[in-house]
Amino acid sequence: MTVGSECSAFQMSVSIRFLGTAAFEILTANGKRVLIDPYLDENEVSPIKVDDLDHLDLLLVTHAAYDHLGDAEKILRKFPDLKLICGADVRGYLMHRGIDGDRLRAIPWGMMIEEAGVKVRPVESRHWSYIQTEDGRSFSSIPLGFIVYADDETGIYHAGDTTIFSDLKLIGELYKPKVGLINVGVPEDHKGAAHGVPVYLTGEMDAKEGAMACEWLGLDFAIPCHHDNPKLPEIVKFNEILSKKFAADPTAPKPAILSPGETLTLEGANK
Repeated sequence: MTVGSECSAFQMSVSIRFLGTAAFEILTANGKRVLIDPYLDENEVSPIKVDDLDHLDLLLVTHAAYDHLGDAEKILRKFPDLKLICGADVRGYLMHRGIDGDRLRAIPWGMMIEEAGVKVRPVESRHWSYIQTEDGRSFSSIPLGFIVYADDETGIYHAGDTTIFSDLKLIGELYKPKVGLINVGVPEDHKGAAHGVPVYLTGEMDAKEGAMACEWLGLDFAIPCHHDNPKLPEIVKFNEILSKKFAADPTAPKPAILSPGETLTLEGANK
């Protein structure tokens, strides 16, 4: 299913496809295909698997958790010219796994770069990033959020797994992202038990916190993620909170609730 909307900042259409959990495929205004947090093969609700990918221009990973780093190594091996933007720990881990470090762009918060014709600004994420190898080596560094510029003016913010923090207001004021991919709640079919946490009472942000983050960021559109079913209570509540605010104020963030496989399309106006 495609959700159509109008956004005059774009000169041609931009699409954002939700793949479940925090995985997204973005098609930019200049036709570049970007994949973020590629948790595909183990992700039962993802409509695509690594073997289905026929082309990528850029890969991004917010942090080293299994459901965000996902299939990055497998994808990098499939596309030998593909570049990855990530944190220092992800770079170190993938180099340990045999990936050429020249393909891995490890950058901290604030250092905007351009790769494969796509501008990306890493921003602060209040979370952690850590991975351990089978032989006991540990890699840890700062986690990232990303603002991916679908054109020179309009950014798509991927929150990673951040908790709410007040400098989201500053990120909104400075960088003015138009679309937010906001982590809310916990997937119904999470693999926490296999990774040390069998029961989650909340995710890093609940519905109220996620909605507040969207307001602080000044978004036009808010897509909740870190879920596998839009009928989960936190996603329903997130939609209710923002829908009520949008009905009262059309400048408030408009919720766009996607099931895995669905796409938000932003149709631009030719100037």
